[in-house]
Amino acid sequence: MKMKMFNKVSDTLKTGTGPAHTLISRTTEVVGDIHFSGELIIEGRVKGNIYAEDDSQAIIRVAEKGEVEGEICVPSAVVNGLVQGDVRSATHLELASKAVLVGNVYYNLIEMVMGSEVNGNLIHIGVTQPEPNRLNAALREVNDLSRNHIEDEDD
Repeated sequence: MKMKMFNKVSDTLKTGTGPAHTLISRTTEVVGDIHFSGELIIEGRVKGNIYAEDDSQAIIRVAEKGEVEGEICVPSAVVNGLVQGDVRSATHLELASKAVLVGNVYYNLIEMVMGSEVNGNLIHIGVTQPEPNRLNAALREVNDLSRNHIEDEDD
């Protein structure tokens, strides 16, 4: 009888098709870029860029004590910790009350709770473009604005 129960459990584990969940715990530091799908929860520290495909259901959650030193480029994000680097969110970005972002924010939809901080520019990604191309279009727009600003200073 027990064999059947254990076989059933192991079959379920082998065929699980739900989203993957990854936790970087409070006592963990990751140095290097991360490419993920599913859900990434950061309670520790990441020194590197974090990427997920724009057209995926991926979401990153930076907990209150979590820290990211690098760029975040994901469809959806919930931030309640420290991010030092640009954040690019093609779908939805939520900044909770303890969020501190030092860098530019590229977003489609944004929620900011009282107490959250953004020390950089907020740049809206146009909704008229197909979703996977929104971030690239926003980057081109910012680069064009930067070039024009530099040219104006030179004159």
